Amino acid sequence: MHRPFAHSVILTALILGTPTRGGAQVDLCLEAERFAREVMEMAALSEPDTIDDWRTRKMVPGCRVTAAGGTRLESSETVELFYEKLREAGWVRTPDPRDAPNEASLRFRRSGADCLFNFYDSSMTLATEAELVVSDAVPLQSGESLYNFLVLCTPAMPAAPRG
Repeated sequence: MHRPFAHSVILTALILGTPTRGGAQVDLCLEAERFAREVMEMAALSEPDTIDDWRTRKMVPGCRVTAAGGTRLESSETVELFYEKLREAGWVRTPDPRDAPNEASLRFRRSGADCLFNFYDSSMTLATEAELVVSDAVPLQSGESLYNFLVLCTPAMPAAPRG
């Protein structure tokens, strides 16, 4: 499904090197970025972000990981494999996740971070600089198509009260 890629020294350091810097905010994304790069062999980039958190109904400091990879699998198979490997890597579902499984968006927790993993394929684009960088870093082979994950991470929190 995946294979390593090699590009210029700057691009390789940016995407495959040590996770992107940005302080404690980006540290929340370290495990998600590492998973995308090392397990799924995707190009990945972390950035600080402010997340609209449904649990607190507040804007909270967090981060985002933008990742891209190539696959010969159908989108549904790619998503299933990704989440299977995520679970095998020790990620667990967040309490009361309130996510969108029909849209291939699921919340997982690891190392003090709650992360919403959002799959999308070439039929959609975010048109962000990070997406362009990681997508350009994926050399597609014949028969492969590009797929992406946008991961939004916040500090782990208990489930929100219902009602």
